[in-house]
Amino acid sequence: MSWSPLGKKNKLRVYYLSWLRNKILHNDPEVEKKQGWTTVGDLEGCVHYNVVKYERIKFLVLALKNSVEVYAWAPKPYHKFMAFKSFGDLVHKPLLVDLTVEEGQRLKVIYGSSLGFHAVDVDSGAVYDIYLPSHIQTHIQSHAIIILPNADGVELLVCYEDEGVYVNTYGRITKDVVLQWGEMPTSVAYIRSNQIMGWGEKAIEIRSVETGHLDGVFFASVRSGGSSQVYFMTLGRSNLLSW
Repeated sequence: MSWSPLGKKNKLRVYYLSWLRNKILHNDPEVEKKQGWTTVGDLEGCVHYNVVKYERIKFLVLALKNSVEVYAWAPKPYHKFMAFKSFGDLVHKPLLVDLTVEEGQRLKVIYGSSLGFHAVDVDSGAVYDIYLPSHIQTHIQSHAIIILPNADGVELLVCYEDEGVYVNTYGRITKDVVLQWGEMPTSVAYIRSNQIMGWGEKAIEIRSVETGHLDGVFFASVRSGGSSQVYFMTLGRSNLLSW
C-alpha cells in the first residue's frame, strides 16, 4: 500500500500497490477497471500520519488540525483500517505523530507541537507533556519522534530546531546528552541502522541514534562548468568517498 494526503481537504488516501503497478505496466485489464484507492474514514485536515506495526497488529495514527486519530487494520473480509480511538480538542495542535507500545502492554500516542512534545495514554485518554524546551521562548519546529530500539517502547529521541533530547514516555530526561546538529535541518529521519539523518542546506549529517555522535557527512562540491561531485566523509578516516 501507498499513502498520501490529497486535495484541498487533505484527506488521507490509501493506494493499492497492484493498481499503481498496473498504471505503469498496463498488463492487467481487470485491475485497471477497479478503483485503486480508498480514503481513511471521513477525516479531513491530515497534517501527519504514521503506520506502526506491533506483532501482528497494524495501527495507523493520524495528526489532524486539532485532534489525533488512531485506526487499526481489520483483515478480511473488511480489509481496511477501522476507527479505534479518537482524541479531540487537544490544547496543543499536533504537527507530527507516532505511536508506541510500552513494554508490550500500553499504547501511547506521542505527538509534537509548536511548543514541544506530548503524550496521550490511549486507554485513559490522559494527555500530558513529555518535553517542553523552556530555553526557547518562541514556537519551535518539531522534526522527528524516534522510538529508540531495544528500549521496550519507553525511551525516545525527540528532535526539534537544531537539537535532540533523550526522554522517556513519562517525561523524564534519560540521558545527560543533547544532540546538536551542525546546522538547522529541514527534516530528520531514522534510517534503521541505529543512525539518524538530518538534511541541512549545506550537508546531510548522519549521527548515532543512541549517542548523537556524528558518524559521517554527505556534501556536494560544485566544479567549474556547473558540474558537481557528492562526497561522503566519515570520522576517523582521512579519505573521502565520492560519487
